[in-house]
Amino acid sequence: MDSRTGLDNRDIEAVVHPYTNLALHRELGPTVIERGSGIYVWDTEGNRYIEGLSGLWCTALGYANEELIEAAREQLSNLSFSHLFGGKSHPTAIALAEKLKEISPAPTSKVFFTCSGSEANDTQIKLVWYYNNARGKPEKKKIISRIKGYHGVTIAAASLTGLPANHQGFDLPIAGILHTDCPHHYRYSEPGESEEDYATRLAGSLEALIQREGPDTIAAFFAEPVMGAGGVIIPPRTYFEKIQAVLDSHDILFIADEVICGFGRTGNMFGSETFGIRPDSISVAKALTSGYVPLGAVTVPEKIYEAMIEESRRIGTFGHGFTYGGHPLATAVGLKTLEIYERENILAHVASVSPVFQTRLASLSDHSLVGEARGIGLLGGVELVADKAAKTAFDPYKLVGAKAAGFCQEQGLLVRQLGDTIALCPPLIISAGEINALFDALELALDQTEAWVAKEGLKNG
Repeated sequence: MDSRTGLDNRDIEAVVHPYTNLALHRELGPTVIERGSGIYVWDTEGNRYIEGLSGLWCTALGYANEELIEAAREQLSNLSFSHLFGGKSHPTAIALAEKLKEISPAPTSKVFFTCSGSEANDTQIKLVWYYNNARGKPEKKKIISRIKGYHGVTIAAASLTGLPANHQGFDLPIAGILHTDCPHHYRYSEPGESEEDYATRLAGSLEALIQREGPDTIAAFFAEPVMGAGGVIIPPRTYFEKIQAVLDSHDILFIADEVICGFGRTGNMFGSETFGIRPDSISVAKALTSGYVPLGAVTVPEKIYEAMIEESRRIGTFGHGFTYGGHPLATAVGLKTLEIYERENILAHVASVSPVFQTRLASLSDHSLVGEARGIGLLGGVELVADKAAKTAFDPYKLVGAKAAGFCQEQGLLVRQLGDTIALCPPLIISAGEINALFDALELALDQTEAWVAKEGLKNG
């Protein structure tokens, strides 16, 4: 007998789900989430879950925050829509831009609003091209990102993204997008190679790529401080300082994708501060509104803004923008979100609870399935392997990570499965007790996975 609800069947027949095996979804159906409060969400069957990934790395203040709800209600009752085209503006867009200028880790002259991180990174590429055209360097257009980096799914941003599933079948990447090494010491270092030596080798590899392509053709380098969707990959020690030196020597812009790391996730307001990055510009989204309303933003340095002025004078307009970029609802909620982060001293809270999170995370390294447990702040990844000693990965077609994520859900914990890595990114408001409950559930799920792996004969060592 079919146990699906009417809502399940309606979903299957009406909704296309991102990052989902669509054929398998027709068989299994959806998990329908209907409400949330604090760090918890509930499905339509009444099951409660710890939201272990803050939705999609974004609900930093948790669910049902009354201040954010009231800010949205008040804004909608006052000015439900306005735009920024043709010199129009509104108060919350101005105030939020001012606040982002104040806190940005990059030298910021102006702020450009988008509706998502993907749009922000597409905008970054267009501004880099615009800038180099304006300064008489039309050949300086190539962009470098990294294997396993994630920068979005619009055509240019998906090209930056260094994950095969984002390219296969879509005729991507587009021309002029290059990829350099993934900075994952555990997975890609040579035997006996220290983190520092590995970082030196990757910087050398980047330099070699630039020389092959021609330094005068390379415009910008994109990087997440911590790679998110690529597997929660923490950069090796000295990596960014060595990468930065290469870029500086060739007049290549460093664009930091802070979409996941921004607003407290790594223990500082921005991941760039945590890792000593000196970006020329940043892209933000997600926790900018705690995920309550779609909003992204790009910081614009003075030298690029000056070029934008000159080009718009020559052409007659700055021909880029989004209908909903800087929407008053989104900017009002973003402004209130930043106010709460500051007033509640969210960085101090993260500092107080992240040792509990990182201690519990590190302890998972002893589990027989765990090759590496890595993280920083309130961000973590647990990589499952078939053989700990040899670091042998499971056959990807066995879907071990997906099975583990399913067991987590059975234990009342929602996580993100990235291949065979389990990603953790709970709301920043999480308490020490709730962190322990999260890891208790995860440990039970890993034990269930271990038993299933043994039953299926998938373990090598």
